[in-house]
Amino acid sequence: MAGHSHWAGIKHKKAVVDAKRGKLWSKLARNIIMAAKGGGDPDMNLSLRYAIDKAKDANMTKDSIEKAIKRGTGGTDGANYEEVLYEGYGCSGVAIMCEVLTDNRNRTAGELRHTFEKKGGSLGATGCVSWMFKKKGLFAIEASVTDEDSLVEIALEAGADDVELDNDTFEVTCSIEAFQDVKQVLQQKEIATKISEIAQIPDNYVVLDENSSRKILDLMEALEDHEDVQNVYANFDIPPEIMTKLESQS
Repeated sequence: MAGHSHWAGIKHKKAVVDAKRGKLWSKLARNIIMAAKGGGDPDMNLSLRYAIDKAKDANMTKDSIEKAIKRGTGGTDGANYEEVLYEGYGCSGVAIMCEVLTDNRNRTAGELRHTFEKKGGSLGATGCVSWMFKKKGLFAIEASVTDEDSLVEIALEAGADDVELDNDTFEVTCSIEAFQDVKQVLQQKEIATKISEIAQIPDNYVVLDENSSRKILDLMEALEDHEDVQNVYANFDIPPEIMTKLESQS
């Protein structure tokens, strides 16, 4: 991801505009509700702690977070959400995974199938692409924030698996279990992160030309915009010079 135009970096470069904040908060609340079913104490429920951290990063209000926790723990009535993973393909054989929270699996599947087909992709069978990804903690850090030797020492001691430098960005990856420890240490050392999340990291990437890049970004944004979709992951790589050109034209 680091230094390349992969989806993790692209979507975080896009500022959350006020017009979409309501939809974003709705997704984050749904995530908290689902996580809180495993217990309402974030100190005892790592999934809930992570969901709350994401909500806080998006400036979700304390009151909204607390209401979502109550809904998840049964304090108030709420929809019965189900976690579903949808898998498919974009142009040039790009593998795509959508993590979904839905109260109607059939409706969501039909809508996502339509989105894939409309944007030149196809919804696949369960397991068709998930084998290409591994769930890990991911941090992206501007190279200007710290030097490589210091970051390697700090990150590995905290439990990270790897630190890589590509162009102007460090990429730190770790196991899910080590995510909170690495995050805490980076915060204590005042090392700012561009990305700090648990993500599905592909084993390999498909390098795209300009035309395919336009198509895949269009599909990814359409999937992200669906109210049931929590996260979208893909194994494409847009060369920096192409990404720069696309951004200048947007």
